Amino acid sequence: MGLFGSLFTGVSALFAQSQNTAIISNNIANINTTGFKRSESSFNSLVTSQSRLSRYSPGTVTVNRIQRVNQQGAIQQTSSNTDGAISGNGFFPVKRSSDFGQEFLYTRAGQFAEDSQGVLRNASGFILYAWPIDTDGNLPANQGDLSSLVPADVAFLGGLTRPTTSADLAINLDADETELNTGSIIAGAQNGTSGYTGLPVPGTIAADFSRGLTVFDSLGSSQTLTFEYRKIDGPMAKARTACATLLERDTTLVSIAGVTAGDTFSFQVSGTASVEYIVSAAAGAGQARIDTVGDLIDHINNTYGSGNEAFAKITSDGQLIIKALDLGDSITINDTAGNVAFTDLGFPGGDPTTYDPFNLDGTVAQDTNDDPYGYTTNAGAPNNQADFPDFENATNPNTEGWWELKILHPDGSVFTEGLLSFNGDGTLNATTDSDGNIDIELADLDWYNGSDLQDIDVDISRYTQFSGNYDVIFSDQNGAELGLRTGVEFTREGIIVARFSNGASADLYKVPLATFANANGLTEVSGTAYTKAEESGEENLREAGNGGAGFVEPSTLEASNVDLADEFAKLIVSQRAFGAGTRLINTVDQMTEDLLRLR
Repeated sequence: MGLFGSLFTGVSALFAQSQNTAIISNNIANINTTGFKRSESSFNSLVTSQSRLSRYSPGTVTVNRIQRVNQQGAIQQTSSNTDGAISGNGFFPVKRSSDFGQEFLYTRAGQFAEDSQGVLRNASGFILYAWPIDTDGNLPANQGDLSSLVPADVAFLGGLTRPTTSADLAINLDADETELNTGSIIAGAQNGTSGYTGLPVPGTIAADFSRGLTVFDSLGSSQTLTFEYRKIDGPMAKARTACATLLERDTTLVSIAGVTAGDTFSFQVSGTASVEYIVSAAAGAGQARIDTVGDLIDHINNTYGSGNEAFAKITSDGQLIIKALDLGDSITINDTAGNVAFTDLGFPGGDPTTYDPFNLDGTVAQDTNDDPYGYTTNAGAPNNQADFPDFENATNPNTEGWWELKILHPDGSVFTEGLLSFNGDGTLNATTDSDGNIDIELADLDWYNGSDLQDIDVDISRYTQFSGNYDVIFSDQNGAELGLRTGVEFTREGIIVARFSNGASADLYKVPLATFANANGLTEVSGTAYTKAEESGEENLREAGNGGAGFVEPSTLEASNVDLADEFAKLIVSQRAFGAGTRLINTVDQMTEDLLRLR
C-alpha cells in the first residue's frame, strides 16, 4: 500500500496545483475587471490513520478556494457622473432584469449608465435597484425589505418646474424716513400732513420704498410679488397736536391762540398715576407747571420715560406727539380747568370730527388703544399680522422703528399686510418661530391661472433699519421655471440626482448598500456579482455612511483587488510544486518497474 499510496499522493498534488494555477490564472485574467475580487488557494492534507506506528500509509492533498471579497480595490477616477465606487463595506443591489421572480444579485461593479428606456444598468447589464424618494424627501417606510427597492429609472418625458416655497430678502430701510401719522382719523385731513393714515395705511398713500420679488408657480410661470414699505408712528396709543401753528421746543404755550395762563389738564397712561399740568402759573399740590412745549416734553419723558410708559417729541412737521410705549397701554387726556385749554393745542375734545384717537373728555367714544386691527394681538382683519413674526419686545419697543409692510398680488390687490418693528440698534424686533426662523408666512397664494395654491415662507431675519439709503442687499428664492434634464449623477450619500437646465435639481432615488455578516461567503456568479449563501448570512440594506456601510464615491470605479506581482510569485511556486509532483510520480513509476523485474 505504501508504494501505490505514494503514487496517489503525487497525483493529488498535481490536481491541487492545477486548481491553484487555475485560480491564479482567473485572478490575472480579471486584473482589469471593475469590482473583481480575487481568490486564493487553501491547501489541506487528507491523512490515512494507522493504528501502529511502524506502518505508514501516505495521504493526499486537497485545495479549497478562499474569496477575498471584503478586500477593497483601488478607487479610480472616471468622467461619468453615473459611475460609482463603494468606499468601504457594502454592495449595490442589482437584478438581471426587472421581470417578476428575478433574484437579487450584489455587485461592487458600479459602472452604471442609462439604457434605451432610461434604466440604470452596469457594464454586465444588471439593473440597479434603489429606494424611491418622495416629494418630501422621504424614503419608503419598509426600507429594510428588498421589496421596497425599485429599478432606478431616470427617464423624463418632460422637464421639471420647481414652485417657490421659500425666499430670502435682506433689506435696509432708511431710519430717517418721515413717519406717517397712523392715529385713527374720523374724517378729513390732518394739519401738516396729507391724506388719511389709519391702520392699515391706505394703498392710496405712496409707499416710502417698494421691491418686487419674482417667484414661480407650480406651472413654471413667473409671478411678481410687490413689497411696499411705509414708515409709521407705531401701533401704540398716541396723542398728536393738529394746531395751525408749527411748534418748537421753545414755543410758549400762552402764545398759542386760546391758551391762557392757569389752564390745566390731566395726562395719564393706563396703569400709572394721573398728572395734572398747569400752564404758566404757580403749581399747586399734585400739579406740574409747564411754560413751553419743551417743558411738557421733558416732564413726560422724565416722568414716564424712565418707567417705559410714554415718550414725547416734536415731529419733523412741527407737531407734538406723545406715544405710549407698551403696546397694550392707552393714553387719557382731560381738560380740568380753563377754556378747554389743551384743545387749542390740537389735542381734540371740542371738534371730534377732525381728529380724535382717544377718549379725551368723554365727549367722543373712541378706542384709546391705537390697535384697531389687532396688530399686537395677531388677530383681526383686514390685515394678517399672524403671517408676520411676533414682536420680541412688545412692552417698550423702539417708538421710532415701526414700518407697515404690504405684500401685493400681481393683480395689485393686497395679499397680506402687517407691521415690522426695529430695535434701537437697527436689528429686527422679532422672535423666531418653532423652526428657528423669522419668516413672513404666505399661505394659499392663488395666481388665478390654474396653478396649485402656493405657500411661500419669506425669510426677513436680515432686515435692518439704519440711516441712509434704502438698500436691497440681496434677494433669492428657490423656485425655477421649466427646465429640461441635463444630466444624472450620484452623490456620496448614494442619492441619484437629476439636474435641469433651469438650475433646479430633483432627488430621484437613494441607492442602498447591502451588507453581509460574512461577505467572503457569498456565491460568485457571472458578471462580477454574487448571490447570498448560507455562509454569507442575510443581506442588510443600509444607507450609505450608516450602520457600517461605506460611501458611494461619485464618478469613480473600484478596480480589482488583484496584485499582479503577488499572483506571478504564487504562479512560480505552483509551477515548481507541480514539477515536484511529476518527479514523485516518475520515481514511484521506476520503483514499480523495478518491483516487476523481480523473478
